[in-house]
Formats: sequence, structure tokens, C-alpha cells
Amino acid sequence: MKESLKNVILQATSATAITDQELIQELWSGYGKIIRMELDGGSAKSIVVKHVQAEKATNHPRGWNTDIGHRRKVRSYEVETAWYERYSSDSKARLPNCHTVHHQEEEVIIVLEDLDASGYPLRKTKVDWNDIDAVLHWLADFHASFMGVHHDGLWNTGTYWHLETRPQELEALSDAHLKKAAKAIDQKLSSCSYQTFVHGDAKLANFCFSGTGEVAAVDFQYTGGGCGMKDIAYFIGSCLDEEDCEQLESKILDTYFGYLHQSLGGRDEALENEWRPLYRVAWADFHRFLKGWSPGHWKINSYSEKVTKEVIDQLL
Repeated sequence: MKESLKNVILQATSATAITDQELIQELWSGYGKIIRMELDGGSAKSIVVKHVQAEKATNHPRGWNTDIGHRRKVRSYEVETAWYERYSSDSKARLPNCHTVHHQEEEVIIVLEDLDASGYPLRKTKVDWNDIDAVLHWLADFHASFMGVHHDGLWNTGTYWHLETRPQELEALSDAHLKKAAKAIDQKLSSCSYQTFVHGDAKLANFCFSGTGEVAAVDFQYTGGGCGMKDIAYFIGSCLDEEDCEQLESKILDTYFGYLHQSLGGRDEALENEWRPLYRVAWADFHRFLKGWSPGHWKINSYSEKVTKEVIDQLL
């Protein structure tokens, strides 16, 4: 990292020195790094820096190295900077506080609160119901925070699998029936009257847990407008097997809408009546992307196939 960028970090945190650095992870396809930095002299003993280097990377793990993919990825980092600069402080749902966003030529640094140091050190690969409940609560608070808010600077339609941004995966899709229905599925979701911000990549790996059951979230590259059911379907698919997805479906939706009404300050029956049936439409929408992107993926299962078939039969 350039000395000029390190100076920006010190100034933003009122620290006198960066005493240690730890690589947390490389960004997808080699677009930069996420680094934890130990500090001296400031109010925070440590921070997390997302350092984005926008020059074209070429090591996509599934071989989708294209200009379309590059433009989408660069746009995603522009969206995340806009999120932290304009909207993050309005979220009821817990997320890292942003010290600063700094642009320098083709590099960007986002200097964030270290959630580990703030009491959210746990990352989970398996969940129990209490964990699911906590994330559903987080998503409800997030969606309530931005209900009806215009998404200037973010994706017009949030999520990384949105049909308009995934023409190659649609072309590669061998399921002719699903391919034919793709636009109708997308239109059903985008035409709903209740719109909010969706996180857009609400997988289990992007949630940070405390030891007492609270949760925070990171990674807002695909945040934008949309129906909140997209986040719910994607989260559940990221952490439950097909049997639990089916058996717990009603409980999941009852729990989420209970928290959503609470966060909105009162029951909104019209909202729930519109969104609840769209849970399965959102599920089918992600299934469309997945079957084109990675046909052998473990998430392609009998529950997803059944849900998608029912959605297509209703729409076509």
C-alpha cells in the first residue's frame, strides 16, 4: 500500500502509527485485499481496510474472465463506496462504521470499524435456529431502514445475479423452460410496489456473530433496489439443506415478517401480502443464475427444482 494511502488512514483514525497488518482475504478475482491494521494513538486499536485496485484482474475462479464481468465488478466497488458515503449511517441493522472512503487514481480504500474488536468475532459455517433468527432480524431491520428510499449511486436492481447483468450465464443455461421464463421471473420481482434496498449478497459468510447472539453484516458491493425476499431466499439457501429449506419455509417467513412489521413500527398487511408469495419467485430467480453459472453446484437440488417449476407454471 502506498504511503499516501497509509497517511489517509492515520488521519481518518487520529492514529499516530500503523503497528501491524494482517491479511484477512484477497478480494474475488484479484481486485485487491481486505486487511486488518493495528494502530497506535487513535481511538481505535484496530481497523479493517478494504483496498480495491481497479485494474483488470484475470483469475476468476470459475473462468468467467470477460469485459462484462470486469465492468460489473468495478461497478460493484463504486456501489460499495457510495453505500458507505451516503447510506450506511441510516441503517437500523448493525454494520461497520466507516471512518473514511478515499479515492486515488484507480485505487480506493474503505476504512472500516473492526467488527471483531467490537464484539462480533464469530464467523459460522453451520447454523442453528437462533442464528437464523438473528440474521432474519438483521435483514428485517435493514429492509425497514430503506423502504421506499431512492437508490441513487447503488445498483438499480440489487443482487449480484440480477438478470440484466448476467447475459452470459443466461446464454449458457441449458434448461430451456427456465430460460424462457427468466424475464417473467425478473419482471415479477422488479414490478412489486414495495421496494427497498437489498443487501444483495446476504450469504452466511457475510454475517459476523457476537458471543451473545447479535449479528452484523459486511460486503455491500451488490446493494441496490429490490424486493426484500431476494435477500431472504439467498440467505436461507446459503446455510440450510433442501430438507430444512422446505420444512422451515413457513417458520422462516413468519419470523421475518414479524421482525419487519416491528421494525416498521406496525403491521403492514399489504406489504406482507405482496412480498410473501415472492419468496419462491426470488428463489427461482437465483436458481436461474446458478444453473447457468455452475450447473453442478451443490445448491441445485430437488427443492429448488420443485419451487422453480411451480413458479414457472404460474408465470407462463
